[in-house]
Amino acid sequence: MIENRPARLLVVDDDPVTRARLEAYFANEGYEVLAASNGEDMWRTLHSEPIDVVLLDVGLPGKDGLELARELRAHDERLGIILVTGRSDDIDKIVGLESGADDYVTKPFNSRELLARVKIVLRGNRNRPAAQESNAYRFGRWTLEIGHRRLVGSDGSRESLTRGEFELLASFVRRPGVVLSRDRLMQTVSHRAWDPNDRTIDVLISRLREKLEDDPKTPELIVTVRGEGYLFAGDVTSV
Repeated sequence: MIENRPARLLVVDDDPVTRARLEAYFANEGYEVLAASNGEDMWRTLHSEPIDVVLLDVGLPGKDGLELARELRAHDERLGIILVTGRSDDIDKIVGLESGADDYVTKPFNSRELLARVKIVLRGNRNRPAAQESNAYRFGRWTLEIGHRRLVGSDGSRESLTRGEFELLASFVRRPGVVLSRDRLMQTVSHRAWDPNDRTIDVLISRLREKLEDDPKTPELIVTVRGEGYLFAGDVTSV
């Protein structure tokens, strides 16, 4: 976000009523607001105007919001992306976050809640480093290369990681031996507090164990600390 100008939002939704509602609400809150009804209009706007946060409807005609979110993240690591979705299942939330979005809001949403999400994403992106880290962390037979966002085995093989899996593993290897609560881990993959009914973190942890552990049923690297969260028990070396 450029200093000395209001944050600029791009609302991408094929429903004119929703677009008008969000434009009016955020303009009244002091934001500059642009709108698009589909992916093509979105890209035309992005190529002509500096945008800080995209409010992206998942159910768009043509390319849906999940596919567009992946393209947006590949285009700009620092762009704020909030998915607006009618899907509330945990798996849909995980897919949304792993598409590259910073956060998601489920329809029907409260405008004040969406405003709070936008503010959090703006703060987070302001503090996001312009360049990726170049360091790596070695543990057991694995090396996590932060700058390249990849996991490499001692035999040179590569294990693919989704965005959510990478963010969690990076958080663990930076803080070995420290118990990380589900709330803290949820903040890592999304700018929101953990909800006890939300299984997003547990699903991602299970996926990581399947990829990292010799026996995922008796994990030795990512250990559950009952009532507190998860702890990374591996010996980690920064390389």
